[in-house]
Amino acid sequence: MHGDKSSDTFGGDEPWTINHFSQSNPAGSGQGYVAGLLRRVADSLDELGDVTVQDITFSSEVTGGEDDLTMTVYYAPAPRRT
Repeated sequence: MHGDKSSDTFGGDEPWTINHFSQSNPAGSGQGYVAGLLRRVADSLDELGDVTVQDITFSSEVTGGEDDLTMTVYYAPAPRRT
């Protein structure tokens, strides 16, 4: 899992921060398994604890074998709204 932060202002003077991480399946057999990647991302979100997910992107790159899949999750450290 790779992560980063970026800060900016959004709609005013108050700064905000968004975090993100990208995740892929291991290279080789099964790297194109979408359900497996979704489970890995869900496990990573559970490990983060109380966060609010802002966006999730999905990309697929065609390779010689199975497709190389990547998901990026953008989140803020804040309690989930119920």
